[in-house]
Amino acid sequence: MGQVWLLSQWGVALWLNLALVALALLIPQRALTRAGVLHAGLLGLLVWGGLGWRGYLVVAAYFLVGTAVTRLGIRRKQAQGIAEKREGARGPENVWGSALTGAACAVGYALFAHPLWWLGYSASFAAKLADTVSSEVGKAYGRQTFLITTFQPVPAGTEGAVSLEGSLAGMAAAVGMATLAWGIGGEWVRGDPFWLSICCLGGILATLAESWMGVVLQPRLAWMSNEVVNGIQTTLAALLAVGLGALLGIGS
Repeated sequence: MGQVWLLSQWGVALWLNLALVALALLIPQRALTRAGVLHAGLLGLLVWGGLGWRGYLVVAAYFLVGTAVTRLGIRRKQAQGIAEKREGARGPENVWGSALTGAACAVGYALFAHPLWWLGYSASFAAKLADTVSSEVGKAYGRQTFLITTFQPVPAGTEGAVSLEGSLAGMAAAVGMATLAWGIGGEWVRGDPFWLSICCLGGILATLAESWMGVVLQPRLAWMSNEVVNGIQTTLAALLAVGLGALLGIGS
């Protein structure tokens, strides 16, 4: 019985992530803090255990692209005081702010297998990647940045600020992530003509909502940190996508 479990999806998830955590702790790397490595390992366990290699590939793509864009124009961002703390190294708060919704979808699928969990999972990461890319590209290359609520010009890095360059890059990132999830979705997608559009729409709308929260809610609510906003954003993306998917009969 024990041998069967070790060879099961959850068994593979456990040993794979233990190996990756050990490797990440042994070799020099700047993408995660030591605590971030441990929490990323737990996230990986839940994702692979629930959704298998497909879910893992999506979160890995988010991590790799998100880490890369954080390094864009890093010296300029540091000089202006708008670079991510720790030069972009992600800690536990960043791991779960970005991926708690995704982890919940993975566990949800493990408990109650339905294709809508995959749609919600994919939309959450489409939203988070769009947010990361739009923010980092906008801070590095945005020529003009505006508040999303009033379109008043503001300095790059201001909460709720958007730029044309960042917005276009963010939308491209959402489409790219959704396309990856659609392409590997297999039986969870079944060639549904609405799947890709719904996933992109959920990700993009939630990203716009995240910028609005940064202007309207964060200054008024002391508990609403960037990580909390990220969690709300990804949850909103998943709920929007799953709601539309259910209305259109995806997975039925």
